[in-house]
Amino acid sequence: MTKLTHLDEKGDARMVDVSDKAVTSRTAIAEGFISMEPSTLDLIETGTAKKGDVLATARIAGIMAAKRTHELIPLCHPLAIAKASVTLEPRRPARGPAGVHVTAEVKVTGQTGVEMEALTAASVACLTIYDMLKAADRGMTISGIRVLEKSGGRSGHFRAEGA
Repeated sequence: MTKLTHLDEKGDARMVDVSDKAVTSRTAIAEGFISMEPSTLDLIETGTAKKGDVLATARIAGIMAAKRTHELIPLCHPLAIAKASVTLEPRRPARGPAGVHVTAEVKVTGQTGVEMEALTAASVACLTIYDMLKAADRGMTISGIRVLEKSGGRSGHFRAEGA
């Protein structure tokens, strides 16, 4: 079984000591999806949502969330993030729900990875879309939050199946 690095010898939670780790370039990409009624997606695409530009607001919220992840997740290290970007793609598939696909990419040169920052960015972007449109569609569903890819560090490269 893999040793959990956030636990000490007694099983108590701790922040991982990364002081002996090499400083390397690290990247993480995460995704999420918020499904909604087609009429709700119309509000985004026509720019007629009552709270304003949904995608611009969600993009900024996701970037801000990546930068503040250490304030939300108790054992995350504060990082000097070099890049945080959020891409939002409205989707109307022939089969399946309408909605917005969110992709967040975070980069850092440091001693620990940025998976949590990318996951937080994708999650908060989805939550922001929900907040801005909940008056029109309370049935929206957030799903598929996951790490698509990460690189750098001792554990090397990871790419999710199907990514």
